[in-house]
Amino acid sequence: MAVDGRPVEFARGGSPRVIVYHKPVGELVTHRDPQGRPTVYSRLPRGRWVPVGRLDINSSGLLLLTDSGELANRLMHPRHGVEREYAVRVFGDIGPQQLRRLREGVTLEDGRAAFERIEPAGSRGGVPGANRWYRVLLREGRKREVRRLFEAVGAKVSRLIRVRYGPIDLPRDLRPGSWRELVPTAAARLFSD
Repeated sequence: MAVDGRPVEFARGGSPRVIVYHKPVGELVTHRDPQGRPTVYSRLPRGRWVPVGRLDINSSGLLLLTDSGELANRLMHPRHGVEREYAVRVFGDIGPQQLRRLREGVTLEDGRAAFERIEPAGSRGGVPGANRWYRVLLREGRKREVRRLFEAVGAKVSRLIRVRYGPIDLPRDLRPGSWRELVPTAAARLFSD
């Protein structure tokens, strides 16, 4: 198998295993928490699972985990430009100028950032001033980048759900706190992205 035309080798000589996990709000993506909060690993099968990116404690949605550190690194490294798509609920309305800034880029403490795509996805019952949903797309995964981008234009994120990572969508029938292992053909799609 290859990523960007370069062969990928695995220690066991086989294909990597990949788990799709629907992370609920309130779980940490860490093996142990000194404060005793729940972690995603308490629900996963035994094994050495490496997260592909992270979701903070207040975010939910698609979390990929693999038994291959090399695959995880390749999927996360910005030079590969793997897409990450989110559904984001923002309190209130965002005006055209704010949307333009989010598309063109804003300066964050760790450099310039922008959404590759941002599209309105509706409001709660069409009520003015209510929460608004947006679909956003990034090709890198800096710490809390989605939240920080919205904060940079004066908006507050009230809900953040990762709905896609590369070619893998969050399955609609996968309940929060549940996981399933990708079949080898689906896992192989991660190499062709």
